[in-house]
Amino acid sequence: MIKGKDIIVVGIQAWDIEIGSNCKNIALEFAKNNRVLYVNPPMVRSTMTKDKHKESIQKRIKIKNGLEPDLVELAPNLWNLYPKNLVESINWIGSHSIFKILNKRNARLYTNNIKSAIERLDFKNIILFNDSSMFLGLHLRKFLQPDVYVYYMRDYLVKVPYWQKHGERLEPEVVKDADVLTTNSEFFSEFGLQYNKHSYMVGQGCDVSHFNDEDNSIKIPDEFKNIPKPVIGYVGSLTTLRLDIELLEHMATERKDWSIVLVGPEDEDFKNSNLHNLSNVYFLGRKNESELPEYVKGFDVAMNPQLSNNLTIGNYPRKIDEYLAMGKPIIATQTIAMQMFKEFVYLGASKEEYVTLTQKALDENSPELEVKRINFAKSHTWTNNVSAIYDAIIKATKHRIKWD
Repeated sequence: MIKGKDIIVVGIQAWDIEIGSNCKNIALEFAKNNRVLYVNPPMVRSTMTKDKHKESIQKRIKIKNGLEPDLVELAPNLWNLYPKNLVESINWIGSHSIFKILNKRNARLYTNNIKSAIERLDFKNIILFNDSSMFLGLHLRKFLQPDVYVYYMRDYLVKVPYWQKHGERLEPEVVKDADVLTTNSEFFSEFGLQYNKHSYMVGQGCDVSHFNDEDNSIKIPDEFKNIPKPVIGYVGSLTTLRLDIELLEHMATERKDWSIVLVGPEDEDFKNSNLHNLSNVYFLGRKNESELPEYVKGFDVAMNPQLSNNLTIGNYPRKIDEYLAMGKPIIATQTIAMQMFKEFVYLGASKEEYVTLTQKALDENSPELEVKRINFAKSHTWTNNVSAIYDAIIKATKHRIKWD
């Protein structure tokens, strides 16, 4: 446990982001025992111009012009900073050396705003926690001089086109510069060990209270009344960057007695796929987040039919914890990151294995296994996740810092 410290959290997601965020959950947990400043990414000049009609950008323009405060208290011990300084869009630049010069300028503008907040809050002996901001993160140690610099890696961002151009060179530099690398999968931890001996897998937090059905209060939607059982289902965005359409087609054609139910918004490839021509495949569309437990309850087997590629090989799919919290048997793609679930999830390496293991999941399910799955999901709390982060920080710095 780390208590009574001043922690600055930076990253690539603003506090007012509309989707869930690991970084926000971690900051909230930090703030239970420490003072925490959560810093939004700086506003990019080109984005301000292009999206000035958006409410979120309008707010930032008002802050930039001094019409609204840049530093907002969100809760006891927790503040949110909206950086006033604009930074420039530079990722398009082909020359890596020119990019690094301009990136350093962006970082200086950004950290000047952070320094202002540090002074106003009287933060001292700072722990800096950087959630994957690899470009600006290259200069944060030099400009902010934290006592401890933690880099947090939870997605293989350097394989995403936006980050790949310069990130494949820069992220290893950031990892090397940090006192400790914390990751949510063994894949990223092993990657980090190439550059930093203090590379630790700290797991993943997940608030699964929304998926608690131990009192049997969650109701299955009426849409399932006309869908034959057994139902093999998925909830989440249907995108061909991450999901295997060919695998889904194989399951549906090999086992016409199964209903393949897909809940979530489709990208264009899914909309135009042959899946829509298969009578035992059901697209139920986008649902509100509050409704998702109801749909998971309608599944006999929940699945995560990921492709195995650079985007998915190391990522921790939070939906697995949500499925487990409902006690559901699960079939998922075998990856390094999924090995931590191997005692509770059926892991398939091919479309043929998916069919075999899904049948096994149907055959073997029992109330006893459901309880084990639920209990395992409950262990993945944000409190446990942040406790592991604290342990990693202490282990990496105990030779120079005395922790109470």
